[in-house]
Amino acid sequence: MTETDFAFLRLLLRQRSGLALGTDKRYLAESRLSILCRRRGIESIEVLMQRMRLGRDPQLEAAVVEAMTTNETLFFRDRTPFDLFRDVLLPEKLAANAASRSLRIWCAAVSSGQEAYSLAMLIDDMAERLVGWKIEILGTDISGDVLEKARSGIYSQFEVQRGLPIQMLLKHFSQRGDKWQIADRLRAKIDFRQHNLLERNDHFGRFDIVFCRNVLIYFDVPTKEKALDLLAQRLAPAGGLVLGATETVVGLVTALQPDPQHRGLYRPATGPRPAATPAFPRPLDRRAPGRNATAH
Repeated sequence: MTETDFAFLRLLLRQRSGLALGTDKRYLAESRLSILCRRRGIESIEVLMQRMRLGRDPQLEAAVVEAMTTNETLFFRDRTPFDLFRDVLLPEKLAANAASRSLRIWCAAVSSGQEAYSLAMLIDDMAERLVGWKIEILGTDISGDVLEKARSGIYSQFEVQRGLPIQMLLKHFSQRGDKWQIADRLRAKIDFRQHNLLERNDHFGRFDIVFCRNVLIYFDVPTKEKALDLLAQRLAPAGGLVLGATETVVGLVTALQPDPQHRGLYRPATGPRPAATPAFPRPLDRRAPGRNATAH
């Protein structure tokens, strides 16, 4: 890949997806785009870039962006945010929304669905407490391919072993040959839609809880500011935004502020402070010895 083509690709990715591809990632770009060229019968990366410059093939452009987007995820990734959801956010919202008996959750940059399904499993485990509640989970991602996988709810043995406690696997999945499929009742809880975090999102409405983890790290500062502003607009006044462990809103936006009691949780800057609520009792952890529930 020539220097000129690489510069063009970096600009295209930033404009279309917000991805700030470093100057040291040329080999990565060549590797991923070579695979794309072979799949589509394109002679070379140079020919691919020529077609991209013509700007006449939106589907090809989307395929290039998708090829360069990182979609790494796993069930209960980093575990702590899911403990925060179960022990703090969910009890808090059930108390605050007792009159409406409704709860809306958005998993932004959901990739192949493991994060959204992890939340759905926690909710399903509390089904007796949630009788009569309307709970909506929206999962969005820029990549159409990973969303198709998310909708299918089918994962390999390797994927379900990464972070998923054995008792949850047996309770919420059924084996299909050498694959595992998540239960239909959980698939029905989640609406997966294609969405770019840098595009308008007002049609989604407001959410009580938003997860957007480990995607801002790929953005430059102006793109982080734009994405966070758009996320803040979708957050209910007493809502909560959960970011990745190395991500923050500090110094980027004024519409959000850190929750002083919970790392990784951010609140609307002008919203009411949620009342303290008792955490739900934790279920007995029956993970098999040596199982990794926090790996990534």
